[in-house]
Amino acid sequence: MSLRRYLQLDVFAHRIGAGNPLAVVFDAQGLDDAAMQSFAAWMHLPETVFLLPPGPGADYRARIFTPTRELDFAGHPSVGAAWAVLDAGRVAPHRDAMVQECAAGQLPVRIVHDATGPRVSVRTPRARRIERAGEDDAARLDAALRGLALADHATGALAPALWDNGVRWWLAEAGDARALREWRPDPAVLAAIAELGGDALGLAVFAAGDVPGCARTVRAFCPGDGFAEDPVTGSANAAIASALLEAGRLRAGEGYCASQGREVGRDGRVELRVDEDAAVWVGGRVQAVIRGSVEW
Repeated sequence: MSLRRYLQLDVFAHRIGAGNPLAVVFDAQGLDDAAMQSFAAWMHLPETVFLLPPGPGADYRARIFTPTRELDFAGHPSVGAAWAVLDAGRVAPHRDAMVQECAAGQLPVRIVHDATGPRVSVRTPRARRIERAGEDDAARLDAALRGLALADHATGALAPALWDNGVRWWLAEAGDARALREWRPDPAVLAAIAELGGDALGLAVFAAGDVPGCARTVRAFCPGDGFAEDPVTGSANAAIASALLEAGRLRAGEGYCASQGREVGRDGRVELRVDEDAAVWVGGRVQAVIRGSVEW
């Protein structure tokens, strides 16, 4: 068996223990699909990323697995992978840009270096709102939300909708952050909501921010992958930014910070920005927690 370099990171974390854990396996060539999936299942973290030699035009290649499936794109593994490549010296230490290759394509990466270390952001795949021909999934989602007892608070301007930015999320807007933070949804109904989107990862609900410096409060539920609630979710936050952009509540050149994870003992901070081409970037700080090697 081969011994491979391993990192366990805390992503979207301004301090250790605040963000979303990520397993990173370097030099994963030689591991087949089944080996990668079995390792991700064994780790049972929200995601595990495997780093591989890139194709032309990219600095590294990332394959992203949850405990149950491979994803074309995910936010916190992409941010963490870029940070890991930089930390391991696989690129020049003062680079301010890289390119990630993943199943969703080649994604630009930006790095800002400051006194606390590199802060990474990744341009997410273009998001689109999914129109479900032949069935009114939005109405069924609204009925499910009523079953989850969110309806009294789901008074935000955006109607519930299914969005795809490399992974599919149902999005819903709550009227205020306090009600959202106190919400205790039924996991069985959450699973039914995910099934409405075919292969949707789950449901992300957001409200106006209640943490200083954070314009949004977010919670994301993905029971299909074995997690009742995801600690901090880059793809869901990026989809929310895309929905706000479409609704005219966010404009090119603007950005904000989102708070997520306090309900599960975390305090994640996700940085969102829309560039002049209306593409959404997701980023934040990363902390290294475990450095070692893995044999699988």
